[in-house]
Amino acid sequence: MPVFERDGAQIWKRRSRRESLLRWFGWLIGVAVFMVCWQRISEATTWFFVWDAPRIANDIWTRATPPRWEYITQLGRPIWDTLNIATLGTIIALILSVPVAFLAARNTTPSKLFIRPIALLIIVSTRSINSLIWALLLIAIIGPGVFAGVVAIAIRSIGFCAKLLYEAIEEIDHAQVEAITATGASRWQVMAYGIVPQIMPAFAGVAVFRWDINIRESTVLGLVGAGGIGLQLSSSLNVLAWPQVSLILLVILAAVVISEWVSAKVRGAII
Repeated sequence: MPVFERDGAQIWKRRSRRESLLRWFGWLIGVAVFMVCWQRISEATTWFFVWDAPRIANDIWTRATPPRWEYITQLGRPIWDTLNIATLGTIIALILSVPVAFLAARNTTPSKLFIRPIALLIIVSTRSINSLIWALLLIAIIGPGVFAGVVAIAIRSIGFCAKLLYEAIEEIDHAQVEAITATGASRWQVMAYGIVPQIMPAFAGVAVFRWDINIRESTVLGLVGAGGIGLQLSSSLNVLAWPQVSLILLVILAAVVISEWVSAKVRGAII
């Protein structure tokens, strides 16, 4: 904290003049960037529709209530497909992410120069593309349906699971590994008895957490033709069947709330 003298008295200030000027200059740059971005957004926005949005929202709300409760009999199979997409996609992702995580961790990778960068590239590339984009690509390759949704969820989840797992591997207690190595254990025995038991709680937590996320993501994959309850939502939106749309949204909300409750209970039991 800088100290200044004035009339023989010491004055304490939080920042020096140079630090204050730099801080204000940073704020000035931030405000300028915000104004430029806001101007671009304003030029690309049709403000008539923005001001008319409350009336449109009220009209849609009026059309959508009450929900068409008798339509719920047709949502059993779609919501079951959505749960299967999330569950199978998570299982596939966990199976594939384990070797990727071991190859990416500094203390278990066979080569930090060649293999580790490839594993990190897999993690980054699968995490950087949204599941909807993966679903669009896979529908073009293997056709629409639940299988495309499962693969899309699996690919999207590999990077997420592998990143958390390889960080857990790097944070293990190396004393246990050294003790097992000192007994003359092979590389695979060291992994099986020195590393895997230490990361199992993290693995279980990641599995449950990712399944919870995939429940949410799989509900919208049907909007692009990847199956599940999102397909029913897309069909209802296309014909402007708002009572059906409101019921589908309520079912999706219930599924997400239940999955959140289940994942919280499981994580609590694990931890």
